[in-house]
Amino acid sequence: MFELIKAIGFGLMVLLPLVNPLTTVALFLGLCKNMTLEERNYQARMASIYVFIIMLVAFYAGTSVMNTFGISISGLRIAGGLIISFIGFRMLFPTQNDEYSLSLNDDKKNTKISNIAFVPLAMPSTAGPGTIAMIISWVSTVHDNIYFSPWISTVAPVLLFITISFIVWVVLRSSSAIMHIVGSNGIEAVSRLVGFLLVCMGVQFIINGVIEVINNYHI
Repeated sequence: MFELIKAIGFGLMVLLPLVNPLTTVALFLGLCKNMTLEERNYQARMASIYVFIIMLVAFYAGTSVMNTFGISISGLRIAGGLIISFIGFRMLFPTQNDEYSLSLNDDKKNTKISNIAFVPLAMPSTAGPGTIAMIISWVSTVHDNIYFSPWISTVAPVLLFITISFIVWVVLRSSSAIMHIVGSNGIEAVSRLVGFLLVCMGVQFIINGVIEVINNYHI
């Protein structure tokens, strides 16, 4: 049991800085400022579930999927950077008919909530290109690991992803208290600030991806 806890703790140290739930909270506050408590809780729950599914798929099928479609890690980074930059621009320069604003129609409202939970909260904000790339590169290391027992290498990743998803859910649920303290004006300011940071992050993802492409081309 101690060996299992040690493996999960090591995984948390590696993945949590990449997942960075606090950044997701800031994005969550900006996108959910007009939603009710029930809607925010629903979105937090769905986002945590999506995060678990994305990490699980990346671990067990990520390499196969990327090889099948000819997708490289650098391509993944560039695509994620484009998505993050687009979301950042939408938050920096919101429009009256922004897709993340609430609609009076209940069916449309549920659709918006579902879309926000997966994109951008789960991907690329939480389980983004960096997290997926780390998990995919981690697969061979886990299977060939000589420091842990075979059953630890099989069980630990699933428990690790469950733990991270639970942390994301707890952090997003606590955002309601943060929203109550900060207020609508504070949320608006946070939304613009996070939008700017997302644009910067997206551009950096693209730069890193292009650099990897250039380095691989020269090699």
